[in-house]
Amino acid sequence: MMNIEERHGEAFEFAEHLTVIGRKLRIGDTAPAFSLDRFDAVEGAIRTVLLSDTAGTVRLLNVVNSLDTPVCQVETRRWEKLRADLPNAVTVYTISMDLPFAQSRWNLSESVQHQLLSSHRSKQFGRDYGVLLKQWRLLQRAVFVIDSSDLIAHAEYVADQMNEPNYDAAAVAVQNASGL
Repeated sequence: MMNIEERHGEAFEFAEHLTVIGRKLRIGDTAPAFSLDRFDAVEGAIRTVLLSDTAGTVRLLNVVNSLDTPVCQVETRRWEKLRADLPNAVTVYTISMDLPFAQSRWNLSESVQHQLLSSHRSKQFGRDYGVLLKQWRLLQRAVFVIDSSDLIAHAEYVADQMNEPNYDAAAVAVQNASGL
């Protein structure tokens, strides 16, 4: 079995210090492939979404702990509003370990148009992107921009889970990755 990196002191909420599993991705790294779930409310079925589904485009991954928490809700709503200012070809995903059914309910109640993806079946996404919170079995707040060549163009790991990410830095990375 391969040794998975554990990072200490890089994530916390109030006085609770959390262990993050997986190595940090850096600009220029190849984005790890993923296979995540989403609930298609129209068809009433779970659908698999792969990173490769949007190959050749720029992707923004908004990674949150849970849509049942206020900061994650604010962050996801904010990315929904900011989508209008991003180039049309950019795909925005919000990713959490929430069940796809819960994500779908929240999505419909908030009229969010970008896809919410669930990594509930496996910790693989969390390990591969270096965002798995060991104590919570949730994902660390983070934002990744993946360019059209599947390279990481921006990676922000938010240490304080009560803080939002730097939206402006991610938006600039999207613009740059889009060649604008």
